[in-house]
Amino acid sequence: MINLEKREAVVQNLKDAGCTWEFIEDFLLCFDKEQKEKQLALLEAHRKQLLNTVHKEEKKIYCLDYLVYRINKEHIL
Repeated sequence: MINLEKREAVVQNLKDAGCTWEFIEDFLLCFDKEQKEKQLALLEAHRKQLLNTVHKEEKKIYCLDYLVYRINKEHIL
């Protein structure tokens, strides 16, 4: 079991990373049981989810940038 201060810091870090309460509870269960591999798997899965979101949003930005480029270059609008 981790001490309360360390536990609160872990929870805050997970909140800051956009984790749900369900995720945080699962992570803390693994943390308490010292299941390091499962903790790392949970974190990696969340990281991949966040990265997929970033890539989707990045694609939208590229589309807007292309439209701006076309407007400036060809005066299409």
